[in-house]
Amino acid sequence: MDKKIYYNAEEVASMLDVSIGKSYKILRVMNTELARKGFLTIPGKIPVSRIF
Repeated sequence: MDKKIYYNAEEVASMLDVSIGKSYKILRVMNTELARKGFLTIPGKIPVSRIF
């Protein structure tokens, strides 16, 4: 399977040009929002389909 399902903190940091620590904070906020909407989340990762 070559299709990417999740972005991790390092990939988010690279895409947004921020530190890895900052990317973890961003992922935490995004995962909190997804959890409120009823989605299951994985700490330190964000689904590709929910990024854009």
